[in-house]
Amino acid sequence: MATISCNQSSNKNNDQQTNDSTMVSETKDLSSAVQNDTVVAVTSTDMPSQKAEKSTVKEQAQNFTITPIIKDYLALKNALVADNDKAAANAGKQLFTTLKNVDMNAIPANKHKEYMEIAENAKENAEHISDNAGKIDHQREHLASLSKDVSDLITLFGTTQKLYQDYCPMYNDGKGAVWISEAKTIKNPYYGSKMLTCGSVKKEF
Repeated sequence: MATISCNQSSNKNNDQQTNDSTMVSETKDLSSAVQNDTVVAVTSTDMPSQKAEKSTVKEQAQNFTITPIIKDYLALKNALVADNDKAAANAGKQLFTTLKNVDMNAIPANKHKEYMEIAENAKENAEHISDNAGKIDHQREHLASLSKDVSDLITLFGTTQKLYQDYCPMYNDGKGAVWISEAKTIKNPYYGSKMLTCGSVKKEF
């Protein structure tokens, strides 16, 4: 007759429980490790995305150009050279729209404030010119102020094309006024056909 030891049986149960506990513990550790890996994976996925966003903003800032603004300004200036107040009004409207639609995110952060001050003044001048077809003298008054704005923008951001800052000493009762031109030949937008060649080149950009 075989005698079964209760202690041995109990020990077996204990061993089984210990093994079970160990397995549960290992399962928990494994689960925890998987979760940790998932967190790390998510974090590492987010980081390149954030870097990409910052990189895009930086590229936009580096790629910012005032070429569309200059293009519209030159169209306006040339309309006044030709004594065409209606074309000047249309060009003023287009310039106002171009200035209004500038993406501020594309402008380098260290130039934001200065750009905004210049652009607000330029928008006001462009709007006055667009609203005053039939009043070419008034349009020319605003061109004098607008030309200073455009000159300041070129100094701030540079230009991809060769431009000239011209000067008329007689305009505004002898106080003088500048304008920006794409050609070296003097064509005065303040007097048009009356004194087309009055003025001189003061600066090259």
